[in-house]
Amino acid sequence: MLLPHRNLLITVGLWLGSAAVAIWLPPALVVWQVGGVLLAALALADALIARRVGNPLSVERRMAQSWSVGVVQTIRLHLSMANPDRAVRGELYDRHPQVFAAEYLPLSFSIKSGQWTELAYQLHPNERGEHYFGRVELRLISPFRLWQIQYDAGQAATVRVFPNFARVTQYALLATDNRLSQLGVLRHRRRGEGSDFEQLREYRRDDSLRHVDWKATSRLRKPIVREYQDERDQQIFFLLDCGQRMRSRDDDLSHFDHTLNATLLLAYVALRQGDAVGFGTFAHPSPRFFRARKSMATLQLLLNATYDLQPTLQTPDYFVASEMLCRHVQKRSLVILLTNLRDEDDSTLQPALIQLRRRHLVLVANLRETGLGQLLSKPVNDFDDALSYAAAIDYRQARQTQLAHLRAQGINVLDTDPPQLPVALVNRYWEMKRSGTI
Repeated sequence: MLLPHRNLLITVGLWLGSAAVAIWLPPALVVWQVGGVLLAALALADALIARRVGNPLSVERRMAQSWSVGVVQTIRLHLSMANPDRAVRGELYDRHPQVFAAEYLPLSFSIKSGQWTELAYQLHPNERGEHYFGRVELRLISPFRLWQIQYDAGQAATVRVFPNFARVTQYALLATDNRLSQLGVLRHRRRGEGSDFEQLREYRRDDSLRHVDWKATSRLRKPIVREYQDERDQQIFFLLDCGQRMRSRDDDLSHFDHTLNATLLLAYVALRQGDAVGFGTFAHPSPRFFRARKSMATLQLLLNATYDLQPTLQTPDYFVASEMLCRHVQKRSLVILLTNLRDEDDSTLQPALIQLRRRHLVLVANLRETGLGQLLSKPVNDFDDALSYAAAIDYRQARQTQLAHLRAQGINVLDTDPPQLPVALVNRYWEMKRSGTI
């Protein structure tokens, strides 16, 4: 495609503007006409030369094939000359997925004869799933700089955007150095408690006498105690609400994305503890079920099973979800219900919890509406503000009453803002482990 360069537009504008001079000065009319003919001839020759030479550039897009949602990605474009006897300049635009916000596009470049260059720009992936990159669009400037010739170069590509596994990597690094408090995870190791034997060690002050191993003490002629660890071989099962409320956004990510990030982080922690992890979805036209598995390879399976999962416009039916889980999961498990509750949910929520508690331990992880706190913190200046404030108070009170009712029934409840959910969920898991609840 041939497009006029701004140099051509400026030149044509000056030529047209000089027509006023030609009108008032008849001798200048001939000069003006000759100038127009020369300009047209030059523009035509420039276009023909540019078309004949063609595209001398090859483009290679360099990027990771797996991304984390919400994590800025740098895309690098390697440009090299296929024709070593020519220098080119122009602009580049990458046909990236339109749902992603891009920075620094279009990119200008200038490559001398026989050289290469690398350009870079940034994308903000704010939606999971599989996304498509088209071919790169090049706009090369013609030899006389009067035209831009558009070419397509490089190859199309696809990229998979997964839930944010950056927190998992950070957790693994900090756990190696015993610095989990920097992430907000508060883990206090218990000594001499739990039910799974871990190791023998020398007696220390304040150790319980009931943990003394008398045979080892007699053999080694010094006090030896048994040290226990938290139980392993537990089963953690996530129930993910895919309903319409999970589409809410308080920042770049939806509530559903925060839920998936929390699921991924806790799954990693539980798998490292030797527990099995599984999940199921509800309020979705095609509910998914992933049976509980052990080993760290399970984490990759979870990523592949959830990366393209999106919230729907359906209303959650908790009782249907509980029936699905009870059909597939027979072993006693910690069932974590990740959702955004409303008081109108009680008709299906209460029967679901009753059914789940017959066999499983239930934790309801409820997401707060961050905008509610912002609304309550705003000053009340007029009648409309007063109505909004009163409605927010009434809504918050209904939520608090509902959660208090659940706690009174013995249900474990975690109520937190979406961005804090991953760390809060891991802390609750460790708390339940330390207390022997699971």
